[in-house]
Amino acid sequence: MSVQVEKLEKNMAKFTIEVSAEEFDAAVEKAYQKNKGKITLPGFRRGKAPRRMIEKMYGSGIFYEDAANALIPEEYAKAVDESDREVVSQPKVEVVQIEAGKPFIFTAEVALKPEVTLGEYKGIEVEKTEVSVSEEEVDKEVARERESNSRMIDIDDRAVQDGDMIKLDFEGFVDGEAFAGGKGEDYPLTIGSGSFIPGFEAQLVGAEIGKDVEVNVTFPEDYQAEELRGKAAVFKCKVKEIRVKELPELDDDFAQDVSEFDTLAEYKDDIRAKLLERKTQEAKNAKQNKVVEKVVENASMEIPDAMIDEQVRRMADDFTRRIESQGLSVQQYMQYMGQTPDQMLEQMKPEALKRIQNSLVLEAVAKAEGIEISDERLEEEIAEMAKSYKMEADKLKEIMGDYEKEQMKNELAVQAAIDLVTDAAKEI
Repeated sequence: MSVQVEKLEKNMAKFTIEVSAEEFDAAVEKAYQKNKGKITLPGFRRGKAPRRMIEKMYGSGIFYEDAANALIPEEYAKAVDESDREVVSQPKVEVVQIEAGKPFIFTAEVALKPEVTLGEYKGIEVEKTEVSVSEEEVDKEVARERESNSRMIDIDDRAVQDGDMIKLDFEGFVDGEAFAGGKGEDYPLTIGSGSFIPGFEAQLVGAEIGKDVEVNVTFPEDYQAEELRGKAAVFKCKVKEIRVKELPELDDDFAQDVSEFDTLAEYKDDIRAKLLERKTQEAKNAKQNKVVEKVVENASMEIPDAMIDEQVRRMADDFTRRIESQGLSVQQYMQYMGQTPDQMLEQMKPEALKRIQNSLVLEAVAKAEGIEISDERLEEEIAEMAKSYKMEADKLKEIMGDYEKEQMKNELAVQAAIDLVTDAAKEI
């Protein structure tokens, strides 16, 4: 095999790969041996027809496609290894010469990993974010916990009040005639929710269980049923059940029920501390994102389109797996969203470009700073990962190949680069 590499514009390259006539003929012979059992020729038992007879009958190129399909992946992989270039896209292959007695020649057009020219990446200025927790935020968390610990109580000794949850039978009439869709039984309704026609719920306040009540309303002009728009209607209703939500008392007993603390004050202090921790982490993440964004803006590189397309393909594959894990197909999702596959892929391109730029620039920072991940650091990361998977670290290492370990080292180096530029940033 011989290889020529032609550098094209925008970090693209064309590999011209030549396979000797002898190697090509051997591949054709393998294709013949693989397929001869499927071919019937008059005068020969199935699988016994000589290759030259099959080629004479069906054409000399009958086995060329299978031979090429077998040769191309293998020879392309060898060519990339020998070239010592980092390819970052799937190859666009074109057969140049395929003929008996001659070398087999094909080209593979690929994207090469771009070189990055770093700009300023230390001392990046970002706006300082002040982190604090207000009493209102603490109270909201407490209220959310009270809400989740509430219980429903049946009420039978009073009439309907605002905020009650009721069960209702009703039937609507326009001009004395019942209309389609205007009847319901055991209908759940929260008074004051605004889920019914304006004015309907307010007229149920004061209604008693089991007693008939008439509600007079006018349908809005933009009501969904065209024939009812602007019409006056009478609903004959009967409340069958009244329930209210009872919240627990906000005291030390409540704190003991929902937490490990003895007093409400201690419980609130813990909520405050957790909110502060969460907001501090959010601020740190926001700072990292701003710093990395500016570091990328200060760098220069030329991203080939094929590299973006490859990243989009990976993102689409990940998205497909997530959707299918939820019991949906991508086709169903796109129908629901009113999208075509091409539109979905096009929408992913800006995020794909951003991911590529971030990765390339941070890798360049790691290289410039001499950041290298030791085997010991890798062992620590594998041990942490094994804990999350509830596995033995040695078992996880057995499963992981050299490629996965190298990828993990790269990811750790990138994270170290993020930490470096973030720590070096100036908050103003």
